[in-house]
Amino acid sequence: MALALTLGRRGLGRTWPNPAVGAVIVAGGLIASRGWTQSGGRPHAEVEALRRAGKAARGATLYVTLEPCSHQGKSPPCADAIIAAGIARVVSALEDPNPKVAGAGHARLVAAGVAVDVGIGADEARRAHAGHIRRVRNGRPNVMLKLAISADGKVAAAGRRPIAITGSEVRDRVHLMRAQSDAIMVGIGTVLADDPLLTCRLPGMERDSPVRIVLDGHLRLPASSRLVRTARDVPVWLIGGPHAPSANEQTLVAAGVDIARMPNRNGHFDLSTVLKLLAERGITRLMVEGGPTLAASFVAADLVDEAVLFRSARSVGADGIDALEDLPLTALTSSLQLSRIKSEPLGADTWDVFERK
Repeated sequence: MALALTLGRRGLGRTWPNPAVGAVIVAGGLIASRGWTQSGGRPHAEVEALRRAGKAARGATLYVTLEPCSHQGKSPPCADAIIAAGIARVVSALEDPNPKVAGAGHARLVAAGVAVDVGIGADEARRAHAGHIRRVRNGRPNVMLKLAISADGKVAAAGRRPIAITGSEVRDRVHLMRAQSDAIMVGIGTVLADDPLLTCRLPGMERDSPVRIVLDGHLRLPASSRLVRTARDVPVWLIGGPHAPSANEQTLVAAGVDIARMPNRNGHFDLSTVLKLLAERGITRLMVEGGPTLAASFVAADLVDEAVLFRSARSVGADGIDALEDLPLTALTSSLQLSRIKSEPLGADTWDVFERK
């Protein structure tokens, strides 16, 4: 199961709206094949593993990180493929909360005489499939907030000038986090201040960059920004207000930007409504990498499911910009909704991970 979970992580950020599942087939005490959900969400992991195993699948055991599907979607049910291949036993980490499955996959296997064990590796599988589970149960993506913070709790210099706070090891980790996310979100303030690219720039992983989402109530996104200039290479979705100038929209759409208009108040959106829209468009794992205003908005709305804090030993100074606009950092780190599950060094910095309880 540990191997299946590792294989499944290969698909994180690339299989949405489907979950990134891993599968391993064991025959005669040896690994006969491996599979993981392919880009775009299909073929599913089980079908990949069965294809690679061939005749070795008959009488074998299949380890899979999520219940095999039992319904006809854009591909036939995996449960039927497992039965047809002659698998004798299925070890499944989790029941799929999707109402179209919800135990029906396991039941179909049992009815066909396949032995089924559920629950091995369940805790890790819940983390791996957090985006899928959150989207099905709550109608929104799983939200991961990333912050790089100085020793004195700052994220930028005076005047909101961007500065390097953490080291190269953190930078590489952030790029990997981007690749494992379906989408990344920033506010227009971050775009205007930093002109970010928001892609994954690890060697060989550039095409694994997430959808880039900008909250921009007044459609101020400059046509000259790096986001707009690369919109035809890596998708850019802009959430704009209903009364923003249509001329700006025409320019951005012509450059390849996908624009959705939503109600807002003084340029501020209801984040729950935004997240619902993203879920409807298939996003399951959202990385929030905006500035202190957007970060504080997610914290205040209790919409942070995972927080990743990279802490530097370097101080910025009293005139620096606090990590959370008008909120103490303890609103996040001491939240009753989150618990710290990891704290370890990353180069010269410290990497803390918080998770919703």
